[in-house]
Amino acid sequence: MLDTIAAMTIDSLERCHMDQRSIILTRIAALVAMDAPAISYLAHIDHAIKAEFTGEQLQDLLVSVAPAVGTARVMSAAGPLTKAYGCAL
Repeated sequence: MLDTIAAMTIDSLERCHMDQRSIILTRIAALVAMDAPAISYLAHIDHAIKAEFTGEQLQDLLVSVAPAVGTARVMSAAGPLTKAYGCAL
């Protein structure tokens, strides 16, 4: 199943006309907004690293979406996002 999800992710990256950094920002922000499970962050974190996002930039993303999605969702996302980033490195 994870292979299928990874293939869908790669396919959508190839078909979207946004730059890779914008796509990854949008996706991670959407995951935060929907209170996604940890595995969802892990499925996207390799793309974030390939797009040269730093841990600080991912933290800035959380800060930037907090007013829109609420602090509870941001705090819920912080752990899995940090863990996924650490695992991917």
